[in-house]
Amino acid sequence: MINFDEKTNRFNVNSLKWDVNSNELPMWVADMDFRSPVEVEEALIKRVNQGCYGYNIIPDSWKDSIINWWNKRHNFKMEKDWLMFSTGVVPSISSIVRKLTSPAEKVVLLTPVYNIFFNSIYNNGRYIYECPLKYENYEYQIDFDMLEEALSDPQTSMLIFCNPHNPIGKIWSFEELKKIGELCYKYNVLVVSDEIHCDITRPNLEYIPFQSVSKECRENSIVCISPTKTFNIAGLQSSAISVVNPLIRHKVYRGINTDEIAEPNSFAITAVEAAYKCEYWVDELREYIYENRRIFKEYLEKELPMIHLIEGDATYLLWVDIKNITNDSKEFCNFLRKETGLYITPGDEYGKSGRGFVRINIATQRENIYDALTRLKNGINKFLNK
Repeated sequence: MINFDEKTNRFNVNSLKWDVNSNELPMWVADMDFRSPVEVEEALIKRVNQGCYGYNIIPDSWKDSIINWWNKRHNFKMEKDWLMFSTGVVPSISSIVRKLTSPAEKVVLLTPVYNIFFNSIYNNGRYIYECPLKYENYEYQIDFDMLEEALSDPQTSMLIFCNPHNPIGKIWSFEELKKIGELCYKYNVLVVSDEIHCDITRPNLEYIPFQSVSKECRENSIVCISPTKTFNIAGLQSSAISVVNPLIRHKVYRGINTDEIAEPNSFAITAVEAAYKCEYWVDELREYIYENRRIFKEYLEKELPMIHLIEGDATYLLWVDIKNITNDSKEFCNFLRKETGLYITPGDEYGKSGRGFVRINIATQRENIYDALTRLKNGINKFLNK
């Protein structure tokens, strides 16, 4: 049994997440507080002990580790030719936007969605076309009429998609993925699918790889994957890009090389190959995270019924509806941090439809979960009585 309750020291180690005051509890950025598998640590120590950290090649064994993992865990057989190394999913997406779209074209987002997608589009001189998900009875669905309208716009050239979806934690069905693929193929809109959260799902439940669904999905997509969320190794800067279509693959390859994000550091390959041997660790991690989710859900239902946790089957991120308290997520989160030290993310960051929601990272020790719930309750009481 893995002891996920074990405390880890994240202060004074240049941690982005934990660069906070000593009385604060950060539950914002998607970064876990658990130790990575011991196999990863041992492999990195062995690599460090070699003593030389020069330039590195990308061996076939790196591709094999990814292919074997997806085949075994997600019932999808990739091919070596499809795979390219990149230093990260976000750098990949930014490079893809620059290389495969033109300035002033439109990129569609199904919002609320991962906030950094907005940066990758806006910072590269493209327009963001928000296509809000339908939200009814605390559930999200794709508005396919609205999506088709967005895709049929002659200026629309790309859809950046999140599978599973961050922040709502939804695993898209085969039918939904197939329809997205068909519509994008019909209107010649390229799909970029971010699948970085794919391994962190509810126990005994799996996501569906976009490229596994249909010919249209395979031939008209770029899929970005990485073990960094799953094994808490984001700081090692390692990801992969899967492209089936050779013409699109060549353009992506030229883009990531031009942008100088196609070469691994001395630890990126080692960590990935070691991590993808740790199935047992992921299985236990998923159990722990979904117990955290259950605890959170039951507490909100009993102690804070005025806010509502959206049901989710993937990621370690909670999406919470606070509209019965306020629509101003930013004001609420700022107040909560100032008054209680609990640091969470306002939903506004994930698009206009995220207003009135907050995102909370529960990939942390159980002790912190209980602490966060107490702070949240105290903060809401103060907010309502201010």
